[in-house]
Amino acid sequence: MSVLAVAAATIILLGMVGLILGEIVLRTFFDSSTHMMDEIVGYGIGAMSFLALGYSLEHDALIRMNLLLSRLRDDGRARRVVEIVCCVLALVATGMAIWYFGSNASRDFARGYTSGTLANVPLWIPKGLILLGMVVFWLQMAVYLATVATGRRSLRSDRAVEFGFE
Repeated sequence: MSVLAVAAATIILLGMVGLILGEIVLRTFFDSSTHMMDEIVGYGIGAMSFLALGYSLEHDALIRMNLLLSRLRDDGRARRVVEIVCCVLALVATGMAIWYFGSNASRDFARGYTSGTLANVPLWIPKGLILLGMVVFWLQMAVYLATVATGRRSLRSDRAVEFGFE
C-alpha cells in the first residue's frame, strides 16, 4: 500500500513540475499565466508529504531524534519498551489526526466547499489525499509496532538515520 501511495506522490510531483514549467513558458514567452499554479503546487506539496510518510517509515528513511534511545543498549529490553511506547503514542496521535481530517474532508464533500479561487478546487480532494497519506502511515506504523513488539525487528540504529544528543 505504501508503494502505491509513494507512486501517487511521484505522479503529483511530476504534475507539479509540468505545471511550473508550463507557467514559466507562459510568463516568459506569452506574458500570460494560469493564475492557479501557487494553489495547485501548495496542495501538491501537502499531498506528497503525507503520501510518502508510510513508504519512508517502511524503508527507515524518517529522521528521528533519539534523546533517550541513544542512551539505551541497542538490543536491550528497555530500548524495546521505549520503542513500543513511542509507536503507541504515534498511533494515537496519528489516529486523532485521521479522525479530524476525515470528518473535515467528509464535511467539505457533503457541503460542496471549494477553495473559492480561480481554480475552485473542491477542498475534499487535497484533504482526502492528506488523509490517505496519514492512513497509510498509520498502517505502516502498526506493522512496525507489531514487528518491534514480537522481536522480529532488530532495534539497532545502523539502518536508520538518527540524531541523538550524547
